[in-house]
Amino acid sequence: MTYTPKSDFIAVMMERGYLADCTDYQGLDEALLKGVQPAYIGYDATAQSLHVGHLLNIMMLRWLQKTGHKPITLMGGGTTKVGDPSFRSDERPLLGPEQIDANIAGMKKVFANYLTYGDGENDAIMLNNAEWLDNLNYLEFLRDIGRHFSVNRMLSFESVKSRLDREQSLSFLEFNYMILQAYDFMELNRRYGCILQMGGSDQWGNIVNGIDLTRRVIDHEVYGLTSPLLTTSDGRKMGKSQGGAIWLNGEMLSPYEFWQFWRNTTDADVGRFLKLYTELPVEECERLGALQGSEINEGKVILANEVTKLLHGAEAAAAAEATAREVFEKGGIGDDLPTLTLSPADLGDGISIVQLIVKSGLAKSGKDAKRLIAENGAKLDDQPLTDAGLMIDAGALTSPIKLSAGKKRHALVQLAD
Repeated sequence: MTYTPKSDFIAVMMERGYLADCTDYQGLDEALLKGVQPAYIGYDATAQSLHVGHLLNIMMLRWLQKTGHKPITLMGGGTTKVGDPSFRSDERPLLGPEQIDANIAGMKKVFANYLTYGDGENDAIMLNNAEWLDNLNYLEFLRDIGRHFSVNRMLSFESVKSRLDREQSLSFLEFNYMILQAYDFMELNRRYGCILQMGGSDQWGNIVNGIDLTRRVIDHEVYGLTSPLLTTSDGRKMGKSQGGAIWLNGEMLSPYEFWQFWRNTTDADVGRFLKLYTELPVEECERLGALQGSEINEGKVILANEVTKLLHGAEAAAAAEATAREVFEKGGIGDDLPTLTLSPADLGDGISIVQLIVKSGLAKSGKDAKRLIAENGAKLDDQPLTDAGLMIDAGALTSPIKLSAGKKRHALVQLAD
């Protein structure tokens, strides 16, 4: 891509690696020079927290605001009732209104750490598409909106085509999703002057549909911009770890565990992740990413600190780093490790070490925990754990015990007072 951007926002997107594709680079670039422009990203309420996979696009909204424009976080109170089929092998479980509202409440907590909400010209706003989707008249919607969509074209989009090519069922409910997302873009343009939808590159087809619909129905020019779907240098999907999703809500994943996830970044990803997930100058990101041998650890600690600072605050980042140094460099326990607190009822006459490893989140199942022990990957108070039949009673918990899985994952177990 040889286009030279004029607007600050497009320049940042290109320089830091956020940009996969754009429907019209020049048109969007020139529109952004005309004053404050609203742009949105949609988030379906499928879980109680956003996870690291969402963080790239949240950073895009943050840069949008930092370069003088207006972010819109669109919560999918309506579209979650349908479920996005994009690149999924099966239908999403259908959620009820109460669960959707609870999920939205959990997700809202994260955005306030990255965006400034308010009534100012470029303050962010949060909307819920249930506001216009819940009360649609089906016949009117089919007649006024449905006629603008070609089924032939919808079937050609990769997100749908890949599902059909594998001969996996695509329900009529899911097939409607892309029409509803297109309608969202048109409504946001009509109500709020929103000119840009952003999303991951798997959303390209849905975004293009919204642009076409907005042109056809209200004759307004709008744009789409996508970010790359990130994988780590070793091919894993960004945001997945041995313990499951890396949640952004502190009560679902402690700041220490979040910090540790970034500290464990592979060497080859350090420079790229610093550009995408921090606000350090590009030159500094490249310098740190180019460090070799043990020196690259400096870049990993800075990455972990900067990303944790944005989400959980400077104090939490400093506490996480201090705990990591205590645990890894001095062999201590540390104050900020994930902690499992057992009641006397939980403990009973004793609890097996295998159960403790599972309950503390260091293994997904008893089978995994036994394998960890058999392969010499488990430690109890920094000593190799070899007996999968070991029982822990109240006497062993007069002070907290430390469990370890491998070199990088630790948890404390303590008895409630």
